[in-house]
Amino acid sequence: MNAGRTIGVAGAGSIGCFVGGMLAAGGRRVSLLARPRVIAEIEARGLRATSFEGFDRTIDAKEIALSDDPSVFGDAGVVLVTVKSADTAEMADIIARNAPSDVIVVSLQNGVGNVTVLRNRLSGRRVLGGMVPFNVISASEGRFHRATSGDIVIEQDEGDTAGKLSVPGLNMRATANIDGVQWGKLLVNLNNALNALADLPLRRQLARRPWRKLFADQMAEGLAAIRAEGITPVSPTPIPAGLMPPLLRLPDMIFEAMLGRTMKIDPEARSSMWEDLQRGRRTEIDYLQGVITEIAERRGLDVPLSRRVVELIHQAETAGKGSPGLTPEQIRC
Repeated sequence: MNAGRTIGVAGAGSIGCFVGGMLAAGGRRVSLLARPRVIAEIEARGLRATSFEGFDRTIDAKEIALSDDPSVFGDAGVVLVTVKSADTAEMADIIARNAPSDVIVVSLQNGVGNVTVLRNRLSGRRVLGGMVPFNVISASEGRFHRATSGDIVIEQDEGDTAGKLSVPGLNMRATANIDGVQWGKLLVNLNNALNALADLPLRRQLARRPWRKLFADQMAEGLAAIRAEGITPVSPTPIPAGLMPPLLRLPDMIFEAMLGRTMKIDPEARSSMWEDLQRGRRTEIDYLQGVITEIAERRGLDVPLSRRVVELIHQAETAGKGSPGLTPEQIRC
């Protein structure tokens, strides 16, 4: 990776702006391909990256290349893809037309199929899988707030891309098993939809045992489907994936004590899917619970809760009224 070339962010939403902002704060040349609304916010107030850990830095708009024109990737050495899964193919074609032939493309997306899509459409370019474990809240006025803990994980390569992208406050580490890591993240992301349906901050949701038991049952269905595919998921937390369902079912006081030792969550953190419903955007439900239901159909497994959650999210998308604010009992019906 040439240190003199830019790091492009393809689809700079909440995650993309936070990561791009942290890279710029760390002295890297950064270009953001973003919507006009996001560009206008940053041009007016700068890009403010904050964290539950106390980090607070505003990067002047002049320190970042901001554009809704993909030609901004013309001198990129690395492009970080942060668009939603449904937009991966389109973004791959944009990168193919506008980025140099030797660019390194890193998927920092939810889901498990994006790297394959990128590789199929970016033949000859180096494409690496990645996983972002933390949640970012778009707090408006150009502020992007990291609300949970964890290091970004990137597929190991000979050029040590993960190490070269790391900056203070944004550690990236390499893994030789990115497939397992991404499947492990998918299991955790099954709570995205539950949080979106609950209309509660993540911490308040996870503090309530009925919600945790619902999440545990979702994870159990997910684990059964993934294991039927012969896949061993790697947990993005210190707790192994197979131990998560029984841990989630523990009484509140015991769970709270264990959570505090393994993961930090901002009191106002919510899932990206909740934000999608509030803003009337398409969600990634088909790339999360939808993956589990697809495997179950092929393998003859019973995953009624996953099917129910997919149905409820699609209903909320169609209604266009934000989160329906359901209870665990209503979701189980």
